[in-house]
Amino acid sequence: MSATIRTALGAATERLRAAGSESARLDAELLLGWAIGADRTTVLAHPDAPVGDDAAARFEAAVDRRATGEPVAYIRGLKEFHGLAFSVDPRALIPRPETETLVDEAVAVVMDRLAARSGEAGAGPGLGGDAIRVADIGTGSGAIAVAVAVALRGRRVVMGRNVTILATDRSPDALDLARENAVAHAAADGLRFAEADLLPPVLPDDGAPFDLILANLPYVDSDAVDRLPIAASFEPRPALDGGPGGLDVIRALLARLPDVLAEDGIALLEIGGDQGETAPAAVAEVLPGWRSIVSRDLGGQPRVVRVERG
Repeated sequence: MSATIRTALGAATERLRAAGSESARLDAELLLGWAIGADRTTVLAHPDAPVGDDAAARFEAAVDRRATGEPVAYIRGLKEFHGLAFSVDPRALIPRPETETLVDEAVAVVMDRLAARSGEAGAGPGLGGDAIRVADIGTGSGAIAVAVAVALRGRRVVMGRNVTILATDRSPDALDLARENAVAHAAADGLRFAEADLLPPVLPDDGAPFDLILANLPYVDSDAVDRLPIAASFEPRPALDGGPGGLDVIRALLARLPDVLAEDGIALLEIGGDQGETAPAAVAEVLPGWRSIVSRDLGGQPRVVRVERG
């Protein structure tokens, strides 16, 4: 007799809890939904439904992987972020919910700038000026760039005409994943990709500076990386390790800002919850006279530092 959803979830939850998962029940629900091809809500609504043999085998294999610490997102091959489902795999870091704060702030900045134009951005001199130029540095899975593009499109912004986004990463594999996600969400218009360590030596659009720079760069202290939950060990270490103190890569980008950010441009950089004081201090050290303001995520933790000229 086939197991039911209730019994399958119960057994998997016990196993994952014994393996050390702090979210054993949720993990089991997500994996079972993936195994049977249904969303979590459907799984919970039909606890007495039978689980077919093929689905049961997929579920058991998935639970085996999760019990070793592998992230649920990698097992399922997707992660929800900013209301969108992104393909994820070990080519890039898994998008975190707290990064949605960066996306929201980016969309607000772009919309404010579009509203301040006397004409349509991208219409040319004397009309609305050039398109607003955005860069997403260290794009990884493309979650930030794609989420921003989709959110702007939903506000009737014409991507490619009103706004352009350059997404960069030093990993060609991560860029391939980002391109896949852009295509999957029909967000490729106005979105360009470039393999680069932070930024390419020659910027697109004849070297024109960016109006807005976004970055979720590695910011974990090197000594703390190995103490992260075991799931993080499955993710690419270079996407996590920010050097001693966690701010080495961010400092490198700060040093580039005077050359690549427009005079009235803004940079929004994600930081760790313990960097609410050290990140502004790094800005003051690298960019004397520039302003920095830290905003918090929905959990109340420092999350984004806004950087602009004084």
